[in-house]
Amino acid sequence: MDTLFRLVSLQSSDQSFNSSRTSSSSRSNLNTPFQECFNLFMDEEDFSSSSSKQLSPYAPPHSPPQQDVSLEFSTAVSGQNATWASEILYETAKALVEGNNTRLHQLIWMLNEMSSPYGDVDQKLGWYFLQALFCRMTDSGATTYENLISTSNKISSFESTRKLVLKFQEVSPWTTFGHVASNGAIMEALAGEAKLHIIDISSTFCTQWPTLLEAIATRYDETPHLRLTNVIASKSGEKVMKEVSNRMEKFARLMGVPFKFEVVHHEGDLSELNLYELGIVEDEALAINCIGALHTVPTIGNRRDSIISTFRRLNPRIVTIVEEECDMGIGYEGPQFLRGFQECLKLYRVYFEALDESFPKTSTERLTLERGAGRSIVDLVARPPENSVERRETAARWSRRMHGGGFVPVAFNEEVCDDVRSLLRRYKEGWSMSRDSTGIFLSWKGHAAVWASAWKPS
Repeated sequence: MDTLFRLVSLQSSDQSFNSSRTSSSSRSNLNTPFQECFNLFMDEEDFSSSSSKQLSPYAPPHSPPQQDVSLEFSTAVSGQNATWASEILYETAKALVEGNNTRLHQLIWMLNEMSSPYGDVDQKLGWYFLQALFCRMTDSGATTYENLISTSNKISSFESTRKLVLKFQEVSPWTTFGHVASNGAIMEALAGEAKLHIIDISSTFCTQWPTLLEAIATRYDETPHLRLTNVIASKSGEKVMKEVSNRMEKFARLMGVPFKFEVVHHEGDLSELNLYELGIVEDEALAINCIGALHTVPTIGNRRDSIISTFRRLNPRIVTIVEEECDMGIGYEGPQFLRGFQECLKLYRVYFEALDESFPKTSTERLTLERGAGRSIVDLVARPPENSVERRETAARWSRRMHGGGFVPVAFNEEVCDDVRSLLRRYKEGWSMSRDSTGIFLSWKGHAAVWASAWKPS
């Protein structure tokens, strides 16, 4: 899985992958107790795990509100409730939706006192969801998210990305699960073909493909020609992909696989990408690989159905889809927002718990991944659906979309499932695989986290 990043020896670097200074988000004027705000974008020294001081995302008044809610959440305050963050955060979101400013003020004050980006899982959930709720209260979600993304892009480099990706794959199957499953399905679907073309719509920086190149080099009597078109939908990928491109080509030569690699940078909605301009050739067997990409298409209108219909018109041999398993069709108001907020809490609790048990306590990589999750939470909680790029859907919902777009599922064979099980044995206990008619699931301690599937035209 990490062959690509390990192919060329790199000089060691002691630089940490910490965020640099970003600009402060704008705030709207509210006739509420929240006009004393937080500085969401902290200096590097303030947001470093070694910093001696800790800034809270919300600066409350100098004294707690008169009507104390600590009695209502006494088990949380006393430390007896190990999952207190979900309960208090939900009540905070509910108070916000209902316009109960007095209760909202009390809960915000409590969360501010109890949360920390360096504490346990619940303290971190409290911290990141609190900043997202504050962005929603001040209508600063769009500005905050854009600034967070901009800062992340500015500090992104091949070396920092390499360290992060390798470490994450070393300690967790969160991404490698989908790689193994998708590669197995692609190999089976394209077996015996002389010319292969894979359109890779993902943000995994090609870490999936060295394993596939090795398999192609060893399993075929006559090595086929492989053309790989990688679609990158973020600015941060441009600098990294220059180095990745060189390494992919070197590795293909090393494996003896005739290979052509192309990178397509597409900013904005993936549903607006013209796939017909990606050089589709009739004598090439086509596979489309989507790893964590389809959820970035906004849910409004029929955009997700539209891109699936485009896939169908290309007549691929196989389409592989990997997405996090969660129903985040979050409405922006009322009960729909609260339902989506709960689902968001569930997914990120699983994610943060898995990170907490997989990484050392002082891991810089873990902090980076948690900050990335924090950006996603801001998008989900504080940005309207037409702008959101983080709204996941369940396997059942994606399956209905694929069926409606003219596809039928392809079951993973036993060899692929055995490969996935073998992969999971490399990691700490708690990971498991299950399957149903839609595909296979990666679960953490019984909670489905990632879904992998394969589809062919009906």
